[in-house]
Formats: sequence, structure tokens, C-alpha cells
Amino acid sequence: MELTGKRVLVFGSGKSGIGAADLLAAVGAVPVIYDGKADVDKDEILHKTDGTYTPEIYAGELPQQVRENLDLVVLSPGVPTDLPLVKSLYRQGLTVWGEVELAYQTGKGEVLAITGTNGKTTTTALLGKIMKDAGRDTFVVGNIGTPYTSRALEMKEDSVTVAEISSFQLETIQDFAPKVSAILNITEDHLNRHHTMEEYIRVKELITKNQKAGDFCVLNYEDEVLRKFGEDLIPEAVYFSSRRRLEKGLYLEGDQILLKPAADAEEIPVVNTKDLKILGQHNYENVMAAVGMAYYAGVPMESIRESVCSFTAVAHRIEYVTEKNGVVYYNDSKGTNPDAAIRGIRAMNRPTLLIGGGYDKGSCYDEWIRSFDGKVRCLVLIGATRYDIQKAAERLGFHDVILCEDLTEAVQVCAQKAQPGDAVLLSPACASWGQFDNYEQRGDKFKELVFRL
Repeated sequence: MELTGKRVLVFGSGKSGIGAADLLAAVGAVPVIYDGKADVDKDEILHKTDGTYTPEIYAGELPQQVRENLDLVVLSPGVPTDLPLVKSLYRQGLTVWGEVELAYQTGKGEVLAITGTNGKTTTTALLGKIMKDAGRDTFVVGNIGTPYTSRALEMKEDSVTVAEISSFQLETIQDFAPKVSAILNITEDHLNRHHTMEEYIRVKELITKNQKAGDFCVLNYEDEVLRKFGEDLIPEAVYFSSRRRLEKGLYLEGDQILLKPAADAEEIPVVNTKDLKILGQHNYENVMAAVGMAYYAGVPMESIRESVCSFTAVAHRIEYVTEKNGVVYYNDSKGTNPDAAIRGIRAMNRPTLLIGGGYDKGSCYDEWIRSFDGKVRCLVLIGATRYDIQKAAERLGFHDVILCEDLTEAVQVCAQKAQPGDAVLLSPACASWGQFDNYEQRGDKFKELVFRL
């Protein structure tokens, strides 16, 4: 779509919304910024733009005459597509894009895109490092923290964009077509937004919607949904497995990660897990996914191997913070759902005091609690979900639970109860909203509180 002169409604005034508005203004469109909160500060929104244009800004109600004079709508990822206003814009016949689609339409070069319930950020960061180390002009964007729209106009034909894509962002793609995609895993998450697992799965699988023959999709063989999904794909399915040897694909055998490019091909040694700086089976899966994507994007294995061995863990994902009085503190604030938080617990190698709880996304916590398995000594709960989690824990026979008002109190309680040789792990199994703006802010606050002890 030619955007010059088009009046485009940007729905949402957060980081993604402002990035979209700035990009639209830069390509000659007329951004109209709208926020559903009536009490939002319009001057503050204006100050967040890049200052090269003066957008129309509306809050609370969107006047009918404004709606009638729109050419396109760009939704921020946090705006549900089933809101009455969004539905009315669809009924009006308007094209509705998300931030990712807008960036894809205006950017250039090759795209490598990663989705999945867990492991996206680590895999995206690792793949970005591999591509940069290989000398490619690389942009690492998306749900990892840098809006895709904020870098789109810098991209050239020989650029490669490594994008972490959430289910919220996939809902609103139109032509978005990565050369290599990956779906790392699918477990229960965001059911407050997608309502059913069937819908959540459908949206995740949209990452392959516009891929064609000659493209690739990297899939987790141990996820039954994804194993079946790969059987009828147009792009070539490339599987990885941490549990078995595959006829073709990437797999973990003992301590060695291997790649078999074809059923009749020789095995290619990738890396020994003892040479990695990141730990845990979930991270070995992330490594396999990133390696597969880089290999099928044309990066030589020798270069891939060097990058993988020098890669360190990303912030907020089982991140070592410090040791105080013989107690080691880990920040896993990115464990925003039960499955991700289970991975955090599995990575612990000492008795653990676990801080959990937060915003209610409609998750079930039973499997998370069962994974404690003698390793979690005490569960310290905060946030809106603390009472529900406490009930679930007691029903499953785990009674060492302490309820706290906030993260400050939780850290103090853990510091008082922890003994030398213990670990304190922030791995909430819940989103941060309600007490924090995002998981980064929650993790940063945790680190600040720990360093103050």
C-alpha cells in the first residue's frame, strides 16, 4: 500500500504506537494517534514522538468524523482485535495492520522471525549475534524490546532482520513473510486474550502464513502440535529435538548438538553443551533453533559455532544477580507463564526460595507447583494471583507458602529465611502488569532490591 498522504489511525500510545506514528510521518502519511484511556496526558504523548510532526491525538472517545476519514489502522500489540471499536473499524472496511506489518511493508532485506510461548528472547538474541558475527547488516527487533518500526527505514536490500514476534503481533499480519521462521514451543499462555488454546495455536502458526517453497520453518519435534503442523507446510520443516536422534534436523545426543541436513547426509557436529555459557535443556533447545535458522539462512557452521560458544544469557532470563551471605540470587522475571517458570526451577541446582505471582492471565499453576519436586523450599507470593496460587499449592500438598504485599517485602522475607547454600529465584509464572509496566521493570526492581540487602 502506498502510504504517502494516507490518514492512518495509530491505536495505542505506548512504545510500539509512537514508533509506528514516527515511521508513518517519515514516509509521508498522516498519523492520528488514539488511546482508549480518557485520562491519558496528550502533551505527554506528543513529547514521546520524534518531534518532526504534530499528530492529531484523541483519547477516550474517537469522534465519528475522524473514523470516517481514515485510510488505514495500525494496532499496537496490546490492543485486542475483538474490542468493539476495533470490530467497528473492520466493519467499516478499513485495512487493519499491526506494528509488525507496517514495519515489514516499509523495511527491506531478509527477515528471520521467531515465535513460541517460551525461549523467544534468548533465541532471538543468539540468532542476532550469529548474524552480526557473520558480518551481516543485522537488526534485532520486535518483542525483544526494540520496536520493528523504529529501525525499518534504516534497512537495506542486503540487511537481515531478526524479529521476535508475539502472538499479539501475529494477529495483525497481512503480507509479512520471513525467509526462515521458527515456532519454538506452544504451551498455555495469554488465554485472557485468545480465549482458547485452539485460537492461540492458530495465531502462533500464522508466522508461516506467507512463506513459500524454498523458505524454511524450524519446529520443536517434541511439541506434538508442532510436529503435526510441520507435516503439511509449504516452507521446508526443519525439526530439532532435545530427546531423540532425528533422521533429519538438529538433535542433542549426550553432550553434543548435531545437525543432519538430510536423511542421507553426514552428521555435522555443532557444539558440545559443556562449551556453552548458558545452561539447561530449554537453552539447548534455543541453541538448536537459532543454529538451524542461521544455517538455513546461509551462515557457515564454523562461524555459527564461534558465536554460540561466546553467547551469554539475556537479562531477566535465569540471570545471575549476585551472592549475599552465601545465598545466590537469580532474576527470571521473564518467566511470565507457568511453563517458562518451570524451566527456571529446573535450572536451579540448590534449595530454592521462589518468588511468584503477579497479573492473572487465566493460567493453571498445577504443573508449575508439581515441578517444585523437593527443590523449592519456600514459595513467596505477590500480586493478584497470590491467593489462587496458594490454594493450588495447598491442594497439591505444598504448604510452605508466604503471602507478601509487594516485591520489596518478598525480597526481605527471602533474605531473612534463606540459608547459606540456598538460591532465591524470582520466576513469577505470571505477567507483571498491575504492579509493574513490564517484566523488565519488575526484574530491574528485583536486582535493585537484592543489591540493597
